[in-house]
Amino acid sequence: MKNVLGTPLQPCCTDPMTGYYRDGTCATGPTDSGRHVVCAVMTAEFLTFTKWRGNDLSTPLPAYDFPGLKPGDGWCLCALRWKEAYEAGVAPPVKLESTHQAALDYVSFEALLEHKLVSE
Repeated sequence: MKNVLGTPLQPCCTDPMTGYYRDGTCATGPTDSGRHVVCAVMTAEFLTFTKWRGNDLSTPLPAYDFPGLKPGDGWCLCALRWKEAYEAGVAPPVKLESTHQAALDYVSFEALLEHKLVSE
């Protein structure tokens, strides 16, 4: 698997465990209709936006072993939700090395690069 840089896909986050396959990576496959391929670091603005759009990622759901996300958490987002947030001016930062190349089917590399996570 390759990332948007054309190099091997790196893990996104394991605490909380993310990914369509809950393996810590933004790997995708034929059953992933949402294309959970953008590795993003949550921000308060994005979490508010996505809740407003009908996908509450901040409320824990113990029945699904979902802890709820907080600012600073890494998470594999649906490419189209990230794009929607980008267009609304609230896109969270992206880990390019951990974003699956399939994201480029939905989002431009330039948009992702514009929101590249800056290492500390």
